[in-house]
Amino acid sequence: MVQKVLKEDLEDGLRFDKQGRMLYHPDFHFNNGKRYTEEELEYLCRFFDFDDIRTISFALGRPETSLATQVSMLKKQGKFSYYKRLNKHCVSRR
Repeated sequence: MVQKVLKEDLEDGLRFDKQGRMLYHPDFHFNNGKRYTEEELEYLCRFFDFDDIRTISFALGRPETSLATQVSMLKKQGKFSYYKRLNKHCVSRR
C-alpha cells in the first residue's frame, strides 16, 4: 500500500521514501535508535494489522521503516503473535 504524500507535508520539510513512508524527522521520531521496550512491541504488534503505520509511527516516536523492519523481524522469529496477545501493557476495556 502506497501512502499519499500531501503538499502540506512537503512544505513542512518532511521527506518520504518511494513507498510514501515518512523518513526520519527529529521532531516526530524521538525514539529512533533506542531499543524497543516490551510495551512498544506489544503496542506495535497489537495495532499493526488494523491501524495506519504512520499513526503507529507518531505514537511510538519511530520512523515507519523502522516499524516495518521490526514487524518483519518479529514475524520471522515467531514473536509477533506473542506480543500481539501479551495484554500486559495495553489492556483492553470490555
